[in-house]
Amino acid sequence: MTLDIEWVRARLPGRQIVWREITGSTMTEAARLAAAGCRSLTAVVAEEQLAGQGRQGRIWHSERATGLYVSIVLRLPLTAREAPVLTLALGLAAAEAISRTTDLACDLRWPNDLLMAGKKCAGILIQVEEPAFIAGIGINVNQTAFPKELAETATSLRLITGLLQSRERLLVNLLTAVDSFTKMLIEGGKEPVLRMFARASSYACGKRVMVEEGGGVIQGTTEGLDPSGFLVVRKDDGARSTILAGGVRPAPQG
Repeated sequence: MTLDIEWVRARLPGRQIVWREITGSTMTEAARLAAAGCRSLTAVVAEEQLAGQGRQGRIWHSERATGLYVSIVLRLPLTAREAPVLTLALGLAAAEAISRTTDLACDLRWPNDLLMAGKKCAGILIQVEEPAFIAGIGINVNQTAFPKELAETATSLRLITGLLQSRERLLVNLLTAVDSFTKMLIEGGKEPVLRMFARASSYACGKRVMVEEGGGVIQGTTEGLDPSGFLVVRKDDGARSTILAGGVRPAPQG
């Protein structure tokens, strides 16, 4: 069923929401609008993406009429160096929106994945388009199956709950939560975001992980976040490593 964008707009008066039945990527559309001077919090929402963007050049699977694919233009008094903690704030916002919609909690996998039952249900991508940030958020909502290459790692809110979920309600909750958590970051600084993320994430501290970094793989135990929002891992040889980027996954047992 096509998302009822007018229902959403009626509940968020004054917000610019650009709707596309089909697009290459909402990130690209939002970046174009940002360059043209659109106001902050403008959102681009698509029913289907042909080239949805994930981290590290990956494609975000964007099945038609089942997921939520949205990019938001954020004009914030932050520098590009603060993008990592902004990513954490947006992960918290997406988790709150999912909780409000389903009454279920997500696990947050640093830096940008939301998990349910150990599988990915949502992801965050930040792109800096000075003087704006483009926040891309993809949530698997009503998918009942995934391509073979994703079936072991991806899930949807419908698969977890057994119920068809309202994408309209989730979108309203998401945009409202983004407003709330970006305001918290600007007014309260990084510390509240870092504390909340650490509480919401099983990966932040005490988790045995493997990290793909710089063409290699390290293994160790997470020891929390540094003041910039990067993940600290104590490697098996005892050395501490600050993870600036790279895929974090549970380390194999044994």
